[in-house]
Amino acid sequence: MSKTLYWAQAGGCGGDTLSFLSAEAPDMIELFQELDIDPLWHPSLSNLSPKQRESMEEGLVSGERVLDLLVLEGSVIRGPARTGMYDTHNGRCKKDFIAALARHARYVIALGTCAAYGGFGADDYAQSTGLQFHKDQPGGLLGAGFRSGADLPVINLGGCPCHPQVFSGVLGALCRGMPLELDEFQRPVAWYGLMVHQGCTRNEYHEYRVEETDFGQRGCLFFHKGCHGPLVGGPCNKLLWNRRSSKTRAGVPCFGCTSPKFPMDYPFFETKNIEGIPVQLPRGINRAHYLVYKTMAAAAAPERLTDRKTEI
Repeated sequence: MSKTLYWAQAGGCGGDTLSFLSAEAPDMIELFQELDIDPLWHPSLSNLSPKQRESMEEGLVSGERVLDLLVLEGSVIRGPARTGMYDTHNGRCKKDFIAALARHARYVIALGTCAAYGGFGADDYAQSTGLQFHKDQPGGLLGAGFRSGADLPVINLGGCPCHPQVFSGVLGALCRGMPLELDEFQRPVAWYGLMVHQGCTRNEYHEYRVEETDFGQRGCLFFHKGCHGPLVGGPCNKLLWNRRSSKTRAGVPCFGCTSPKFPMDYPFFETKNIEGIPVQLPRGINRAHYLVYKTMAAAAAPERLTDRKTEI
């Protein structure tokens, strides 16, 4: 029997849709066919008449029609004053409609950082939140204790946008009944259990603290240019974008977009520091040990790394 999927879009852009449309081998259509997924609705791709859509949604909200997969793209808008009336659907606030769908769904997926953690509107007048988190705190729209029909919490796929292969892989695992181990922020460990730093082509520069204060060279961007690669989990240097590159490989700092706290409240291209030591250190690192090690490493840096003036 086909597995039904309803794709809801709330506050924010359609970046996760555009990312998924770039999926290859299989592409979106091939994936749905292979997994026998029946997409009941997608806000950009479906062409049901208003009457057909309303009838379908009534069946899902009442539980009379089976909903296997609920996918939310974009943050849940609760403003003004927690009424949700900044974002409505058929005369009612969309947050209530999304919550009603979630109560009947077998699996609930928050696609992208906005849907998972609130994203850009979490601290402004929109009063946005994620499905089961607000930033890095459990809660969100559905509450910390929510469980879907399959007795799972919301599956959070962080990223701005989420990598298409992550979403494809999660759909494949769920549809085939494979277990998904989740981390403390309910992200699948298979994709978010490693740091963006792992696989970065600038790793050796980082280890010897060969730093850059500007763009266009090969050194590490963590110490001065705000790179979050050693701080956040994500697959960007494992699953290359368009099978070709990533931010750090292209010479752009990682923005930390898979983090529940994204976007941060300071400039992207700035590393907060105390006397030259980054305020945020790689996970599990002791500050005193880090200071000693990095000082020694910088002194031991080989010439092939320090002589790096060739532009990439």
